[in-house]
Amino acid sequence: MTAFRDILAVTSDVKPIIVLSEGADPRVAEAAVAASVTNLATIICVGKASAVQSALTAAGTKGNIRIEDPKTSLRLAGYVDSYVQKRAAKGMTQEKAHAELSQANFFSAAMVAAGDADGTIGGAVYPTPDIIRAALKVIGTAPDTKLLSSFFFMLFENRPDLPSEVNVFADCGLVIDPTAQELADIAISSAESLRALTGIDPKIAMLSFSTHGSAKHASVTKVADATALVRDLRPDLAVDGELQFDAAMVPSVGAAKAPNSPVAGQANVFIFPNLDAGNIGYKIAQRFGGGKAIGPILQGLAKPANDLSRGCTAGDIVDMISVTVAQSAVQNT
Repeated sequence: MTAFRDILAVTSDVKPIIVLSEGADPRVAEAAVAASVTNLATIICVGKASAVQSALTAAGTKGNIRIEDPKTSLRLAGYVDSYVQKRAAKGMTQEKAHAELSQANFFSAAMVAAGDADGTIGGAVYPTPDIIRAALKVIGTAPDTKLLSSFFFMLFENRPDLPSEVNVFADCGLVIDPTAQELADIAISSAESLRALTGIDPKIAMLSFSTHGSAKHASVTKVADATALVRDLRPDLAVDGELQFDAAMVPSVGAAKAPNSPVAGQANVFIFPNLDAGNIGYKIAQRFGGGKAIGPILQGLAKPANDLSRGCTAGDIVDMISVTVAQSAVQNT
């Protein structure tokens, strides 16, 4: 398989600054060194300075990675003032702001919000809700965002039977039970993410246990309604639904179950009807199917911030650094 960073089609003349909020974790330190050595990004590791330095030394750093300790950083006071001003209407005080921004995940988000970094990654240690909370409160959503959602890149090597080596699964990590409108928003955002980050034209399958009315249920109706909304909102996108998974990805099944579909048998963006299906689905594809899962990647923030699985490897973190680098390049073009 092509190296993941080479699958991403976004380039920039400016090397971005990526801040890792869990710098003392050995996996994060190893990834920081790898990203720095390969010139992927300028890396800042956040955490207690002595602990971060120890982890970086063990990982073999040559000293070209910056360390920021929120408790001693000269940047903290300015971040606190900006945070209080931003959230004054919600009752934010200097004391509350100082307490929150002294946490590594909040401090890292503040670096991005202030323009001192181009993106941040956490989640190797912090649970997902803590990463999302910091990103939403400190960085905030993009002006046109209707819904913050997430997706996984699912990569499959040596599978000529599949329509695409590079696929998007959404939402597998954030939105628990989307409405039809929210499902449509997830589909549009995910399609745009695939195209913006890889240059691949999206073909969206809105997934269900039914194909084109083969079963009747409220959950099927929701997916069909979401499909109609995507078509109305973005007639330029190739989308079909509701589709069963095999109809979406197997040409012979797609031809039998959904003839004349613009997507059946060739989908590369798979939109699951809820988080149960999405989370279970991507893990089955990863563990049984041998797919490489990269994510959850957040879409809809004002500036890039991404989550990690707490079971991630150093290689997984490097892949997420690559994604965050590409997202920052897209936002800066």
